Order: sequence, then C-alpha cells, then structure tokens
Amino acid sequence: MNDEWIDEIGILAKLELTGKERERAKKDVEEMLGYIDRLKEVDTRGVEPICSVFPVHNVFREDEEILVENREDILANAPKMQDGAVVVPKTIV
Repeated sequence: MNDEWIDEIGILAKLELTGKERERAKKDVEEMLGYIDRLKEVDTRGVEPICSVFPVHNVFREDEEILVENREDILANAPKMQDGAVVVPKTIV
C-alpha cells in the first residue's frame, strides 16, 4: 500500500484527499485487505456456496401476451410525444 495507489483510488472516486485523509484511507484499506486475508484462511471445504441467507424463490409470473389494438391507448401515459414517438431525455453526452 503506497501513496500513489491511494492517490489513484482518490482520482477514480473523484476525491481530493488531504495528507491526513490519505493516511487514514491507507490505514483503512490495509485493515480491509488484512480482514480478507484472514477470511482466506477459513476452511470452507464441504460448504455449499450461497448468494443469500434467505431462501430465494422466483416470484415472477409467466409472460402473457395481451392484444391491444389502439396505439393511442398504449401511449396515453407517456409524458411527452412527438411525431408518434415517446420523447425521452438525452442520455449521451
């Protein structure tokens, strides 16, 4: 762990760290990495991987096709229309 690495993380996170903040961040990251190293020492052979401690069940319904003949009814809730299309905010900068 060195100052250059902490500075790079600060740049990526768009943070400006003072010297004191940089030292605190370095200490925090070292503690986190130490904890991860401790977890690597745990014997997990025979333990089945899980993604949640709670049972996960699919709550989705089957897709169902519904025929709607009136296009205006479908688009009635669109916030803004122009030339038969829904107008949305520009997302490309």
